[in-house]
Amino acid sequence: MIIEFLMKPKYGIVRRIRNLISKSIQIIRYFYARKPECLIFDQMALSNFERLIQLADEVFSVKSDPSQLDVNPEVLERLHQLQPATVSAHDDGNGPVAWVLLIPTTIGLMKRFLESEISEKELFELTPLNVSYDAIYLCSALVLEEYRRKGITKQLALAAIESIRTKHPLKAAFVWAFSPEGDKAAEMIARLAGLPLLKRGK
Repeated sequence: MIIEFLMKPKYGIVRRIRNLISKSIQIIRYFYARKPECLIFDQMALSNFERLIQLADEVFSVKSDPSQLDVNPEVLERLHQLQPATVSAHDDGNGPVAWVLLIPTTIGLMKRFLESEISEKELFELTPLNVSYDAIYLCSALVLEEYRRKGITKQLALAAIESIRTKHPLKAAFVWAFSPEGDKAAEMIARLAGLPLLKRGK
């Protein structure tokens, strides 16, 4: 799923948005607690950490959808094992203002996900370690409101894809978007990366 950080739920898919906010809070907390040596970001400042948590708490009642990926420290560790560039963030000097989460996987698992045979959580859990990945799932991207339309998400995603490509022959990108903005962002990233984009229906 790719969306911007919305102030109000749109498109009638509140549960999925709540779950994405839950993912984001876990990622923020992980960034804040961890040293930066294995992730693409600078040390998080408390100001933006507090701001993002407060914004999520004010707007949404954060709940978890068991069919989607619950991003916790263990999941983040495994993402790093899949490929260190799976999680990246942009820091403006006061903490992260945007971050991107990608999941490298196989064409076979991608097809099963696109056909709704497996959930997002199962896609992650079934993706094996230490194999060659040929597909990339554009999982999550968030940008603080005042930093939108500056190309930050695009830059983060493309840098991550290029890093993953150094060891994995990516042949396709895929997405589960639920907003026009998310769909457009995914199309642009895939086009600039030179990858065909496949989409899972809503």
